[in-house]
Amino acid sequence: MRAFSFERPDSVAAAANAVATRPGAKFIAGGTNLLDLMKLEVEKPTHLVDVNRLPLASVSETADGGLRIGALVRNSDLAADPRVRKDYGVLSRALLSGASGQLRNKATTAGNLLQRTRCYYFYDTTKPCNKRDPGSGCSALEGFNRIHAIVGASQDCIATHPSDMAVAMRALDAKVETILPDGKAEVIPIAELHRLPGSTPQIETILQPGQIITAVTLPPPLKGVQIYRKVRDRASYAFAMVSVAAVVDAVGGKIRSARIALGGIAPKPWRVPTAEHALVGATPGEPAFREAGRALVAGARGWGDNDFKIGLAQRTVAAVLSAATRAA
Repeated sequence: MRAFSFERPDSVAAAANAVATRPGAKFIAGGTNLLDLMKLEVEKPTHLVDVNRLPLASVSETADGGLRIGALVRNSDLAADPRVRKDYGVLSRALLSGASGQLRNKATTAGNLLQRTRCYYFYDTTKPCNKRDPGSGCSALEGFNRIHAIVGASQDCIATHPSDMAVAMRALDAKVETILPDGKAEVIPIAELHRLPGSTPQIETILQPGQIITAVTLPPPLKGVQIYRKVRDRASYAFAMVSVAAVVDAVGGKIRSARIALGGIAPKPWRVPTAEHALVGATPGEPAFREAGRALVAGARGWGDNDFKIGLAQRTVAAVLSAATRAA
């Protein structure tokens, strides 16, 4: 690990300014992703700004009946919060399906949203990677790409976003509160936070240098059954091949509304509103469930080892919809 300097600012504004004005500076909280990348010399910050002592570690109710989750709330605490378990079960289940108990005790809400891909070639500094070294190429295109994206990718990068929590928050239409280095507040819909790779895969979010996440807000509790299903190679401590976060409101077996976000298949949590709208009025066993799965991965492309993900995503969506309507 390379040498770096370190500071603990006493305010959000000071933290944002420290990263914005110092080249090579990065925020650090739980460090569950950043420290690993520093050890591998994938990340080489020259200055770390520790935000752990900032007052961003609480969960509170909002005026409209939703929840405001501080950026430093640990994943374990958020999953166990009684309000989250009662009203946002899809989020609690998503959090508990990620990583290990020890990591969830350290990982933060903001850090989870901003964690970097687990692409093998991104982690291997001996291999070309446009995300790590722009213009060097994408080794995954012709390499082992079992875990890689089938939608939203480009010829420059086919890596996926690894977060479970972000997929559930996408289904819930969460909003991300931030502070810019000049002190102005900006609220970003979670749908807009992460960028698709295009020709600049090294730019992963729309955040400006020094822009700091302070909280994530959830809307008032949604009607319906909430499900998070994660398909992976082993039962624990593994990233999703395909995951589905769903909130399905059904009466008498007939769907009135559906929100479906997918993980493990794209560079960001994946949601297709037209596919959701087409489900209104559908009943269990209808071809609409299978069609919804196809619509959610429309235009999908496999790269060899991950071709199976196309069918797996469609079947998992149909299974989740069937389970939700039966439980309604």
